[in-house]
Amino acid sequence: MSRVSKSLKNAKVGVFFFIASIFVQFFSRKIFLDNLGDEFIGLETTLRSVLGFLNLAELGIGTAIGFTLYKPIFDKNHKEINKIIALLGVLYKRIGYIIIGVGVITSLFFPLIFNDTSFTLVLIYFVFYTLLFSTLLSYFANYHQSLLGADQKGYIIQGYVQTLIIVRVILQAIVAIYLKDFYVYIVLELIFSIIYSVLLRKKVKKEYPWLIINSTEKAEIIKEYPDIIKKIKQVFVHKMGSFVKNGTDNILIAVLVTLESVAFFGNYQLILTKLGGLVKMAFAGTGSAVGNLIAEDNQQNIKKVFWELMAIQFFIAGFFSMILYFTMEPFILLWLGAKYIMAKTTLLLLIANFFIYQISSTVERFKNAYGLYQDTWAAASEAILNLGISFVCGSIWGIDGVITGTLVSLILMVVIWKPYFLYKNGFHKSVWLYWKGVLPLVTIFCISAIIVHTISSFMTYDRETSNFLDWTFYAAKITAIVSVIYGGTLFVFNNGFKVFVYRMRDLVAKKLIRK
Repeated sequence: MSRVSKSLKNAKVGVFFFIASIFVQFFSRKIFLDNLGDEFIGLETTLRSVLGFLNLAELGIGTAIGFTLYKPIFDKNHKEINKIIALLGVLYKRIGYIIIGVGVITSLFFPLIFNDTSFTLVLIYFVFYTLLFSTLLSYFANYHQSLLGADQKGYIIQGYVQTLIIVRVILQAIVAIYLKDFYVYIVLELIFSIIYSVLLRKKVKKEYPWLIINSTEKAEIIKEYPDIIKKIKQVFVHKMGSFVKNGTDNILIAVLVTLESVAFFGNYQLILTKLGGLVKMAFAGTGSAVGNLIAEDNQQNIKKVFWELMAIQFFIAGFFSMILYFTMEPFILLWLGAKYIMAKTTLLLLIANFFIYQISSTVERFKNAYGLYQDTWAAASEAILNLGISFVCGSIWGIDGVITGTLVSLILMVVIWKPYFLYKNGFHKSVWLYWKGVLPLVTIFCISAIIVHTISSFMTYDRETSNFLDWTFYAAKITAIVSVIYGGTLFVFNNGFKVFVYRMRDLVAKKLIRK
């Protein structure tokens, strides 16, 4: 199966499960808030963020190993793949023990951290350790999934993960409505994590019958791969920066504002996370596809694919950002009620962060494929900037201040630094070539946004009297306007987007001919 075919299969499976899970998770969110309360949902979200901090101990091993697997997968070198997976198992088990130790120590401070909550410490500890055990399965049982990801078979992982999440959330919703039992609600998380581990190991064995699942390799294997250990150390700093950027907002809001505010913020986050998940699923196979592309070392093809992906990501970023701006608040109003609508500035800041994440993902994808992790100072600086600005501004402006810290660090380190680093050390070309290609894309987005905003001002939509059907028609009209204005402008003025549209047209035509 070709790179393009695998990428499309990953995309189709990802989009299918997104559509299936979005209904379940959005409707269940309302059920959880109504039956378990804002404070408990805020508590659960905060504890998950604490676990995200503990997962820093993972040191980026999975990322570094994934990069190392590209070449032996391309060469079909089964012996080397077995050794690398064995190395992954040795490292992950070590990290698993460290997470247990750090988790126990961290939990000792819960009486101080959660001293204002109405929940008992017994419940807090039960939730934390149940989630912790679920997390540890990734280190002791599920580490083989890295091979599926590197081999462009992420659709298998998505299939199992998303199916089990949908079933689990449905059962948790039933528990919330009829039992209102926090303990049973959380135990379901652990049960489904165990089921996933069992199913995944069986599937990996079926896909790779030559793979040694329970390797007898000892710690000495670490000495055979000094380059991987070096990469792991570099990736660790990047993971730390990524966690501070993505995982500390909930913790800071819980500390600087309230647990209930974490739940309010989480509603907006859920929408943005699901959209980000949709995009990630649609591009699930492209990371390993880019890795294989770079392994072939065809510079002309690399350049062509890079700008095609940049154009697609810009379209996706702008498309969703404009639609979110017009439709998100009316949706929150219908979904949860006026109580859960936050300030307009909060929405704008969240959309700005979402936009930057999306347009920078192509640079990140190529940077990872080249194994360029040595700019550890940049990741450390991003983390320090993010945490420092978020804490200071959060103390003054609350949630908006916390998000501002993330935005500033993104602009400085992701928008400005990473393209320079990729072009200098990966492409070995001047970064001005990047900006020469990106600035027209930014201009097209800004002009399109102004035109869409002007046209939308003539549309009528009454939030107070509208229902979901009215909102659907309104969202459909906004989507159509954005598609025609932004998509049409990109198609006319950007060659990369035009090539992508023609490629999709040809693929659809071929499938129709086959049928």
